Amino acid sequence: MKIAPIIRAILQAQLQGRNIQYRLVHTGQHYDEKLSQVFFKELEIPEPDVNLGVGSGSQAEQTARIMVTFERDLAENPVDLVIVVGDVNSTMACAIVAKKMNTRVAHVEGGIRSFDLTMPEEINRMVTDAIADYFFTTSEVANKNLIQAGIEPSRIFYVGNTMIDTLIHNQHRLRCPRIWSQFNLKEKSYFLLTLHRPSNVDDPEKLLSILTHLSNHAKDYRIIFPAHPRTQHVLRNQNWKSDAINLIEPMSYLEFNFLVKHAAGVITDSGGVQEETTFLHIPCLTLRSNTERPETETIGTNRLIGDNMDLLKSSLTEIMNGNWRYGDVPPLWDGKTSVRIIDSLLAMNF
Repeated sequence: MKIAPIIRAILQAQLQGRNIQYRLVHTGQHYDEKLSQVFFKELEIPEPDVNLGVGSGSQAEQTARIMVTFERDLAENPVDLVIVVGDVNSTMACAIVAKKMNTRVAHVEGGIRSFDLTMPEEINRMVTDAIADYFFTTSEVANKNLIQAGIEPSRIFYVGNTMIDTLIHNQHRLRCPRIWSQFNLKEKSYFLLTLHRPSNVDDPEKLLSILTHLSNHAKDYRIIFPAHPRTQHVLRNQNWKSDAINLIEPMSYLEFNFLVKHAAGVITDSGGVQEETTFLHIPCLTLRSNTERPETETIGTNRLIGDNMDLLKSSLTEIMNGNWRYGDVPPLWDGKTSVRIIDSLLAMNF
C-alpha cells in the first residue's frame, strides 16, 4: 500500500524522460495469499524483481533471514539508494544491510513514534531512523521527533502520506464484498473490527474480554471481524462463538476499505486503519494506549481507548447516537505524496 504509489510516481517520471530506474524487492515477510499477493494484484503493483521468500518465524529468525538474503541480492544488484517504507521487520533489516554495504537509505514514514518499546514496530522505527540518510515524513510531529533525535533538517522531507495516495487512487475501485448481502449490511449499520497486535490477540483472556464488551455494547449493530489466521486459531481453541460478531477471513484492500467507508465506525489496533478512517471521516476507536500517528487523534476522527472498557462503551454510544466529531484531514494527505518523494530524490546529486 505504501510502495504502489511510489512505483507509479517513478513510472510517471520515466514517461517524462527523467533519469530514474527502480528494482522491487519483496522480502516475503508477508506471504499468505490473502495478506500479500492479493495486494499486488489489486493495487496493480508490478511483479517483484525478486522474492526473497523469508516466510514466518520469530522476530530474530525473520530479521536474520531477511538480512542474509537481501545482502546477497544487493551485492548482485548494487543501487544508488535503498528505499524502505513503514516499520516492519523488512524495513529495519534492509536498512541495516544497505548501510553496512555503504548504500544510502531513504525511510518513507520516518520519524513516527509511539514511545512504547514493547511494540516490535517501535524498535524497527528507531533503528531505521538512527541510520537512514533521508526521511520522508507524514506530519509535523514526525519532523519534530527526528529533529529532537539530532537529525539535520536538510535530510527531512515533509511530503505527506503514501497510504492516502493509495486510498485516493483506488477510491473509485472499492468493491462491495459478498458478505454485504450475506449479512444484509446497510450503510452505517455495522462496526468493522480489526485486531492483530500481540498485546490484544495472543492472550485468550484479553481477546475474549474485548469481544465480550463489544458484543454487549454495540446494541443491534453487527460487528464484522476480518481476523488474521493466528487470531482465528486462538478463538477456535477457546470454542468462542458470538451472535453479534461475525468472524470472517482476511479481506482484500478494495473490499476492506469499502467496508471502512460505509461503516458506522471502526474498532482497531492498526496504525494504517487510523489513517484511512481519518481521511474517510469515519469514527475510529483504537484499542491501544498510544499511537505513532497522533495527528489522527488531534486532527482526525480517532480516539485512543486502551484497556478502558467504560470509555469503549461510551464511545460506541456516541457513534450510535450520531455525536462523533467529523474531524479534518491532516496537511499534505492529498494523494500527491509519492510525486513529492520522487521529485525530491531526483533533485539530489547521487
